[in-house]
Amino acid sequence: MNITKRNASTIALTGRTRWKIENQGFNNQKNIRYDIEHVCCEDYNAMKNHYLLIQISDILRQLFEKGVKLFRTIKISIKEISSKLLESFRRETITIEDINYLNKRTQIRYL
Repeated sequence: MNITKRNASTIALTGRTRWKIENQGFNNQKNIRYDIEHVCCEDYNAMKNHYLLIQISDILRQLFEKGVKLFRTIKISIKEISSKLLESFRRETITIEDINYLNKRTQIRYL
């Protein structure tokens, strides 16, 4: 990408916008959704794994929240949704049909 006087401000604005989106998402995870605190650990891989698990759990929670129509209508809190998702992981058993369903091509759409 060539940066010129003509496109420099557009490129800078795009970068700032992207940074804002990413920073806002992290701040929501840290302060609103999960109350993330500093992980006291000397093992760098353990810290990375902890952070990646938080990212995965956030993606799953968002899919769960968007996918269950009931949550959209009753407007329950994020912590309640997370608790219900965790409880479903504890209660539900993955069947062969579930695994076979994962092999099908699927598209997720939210309106």
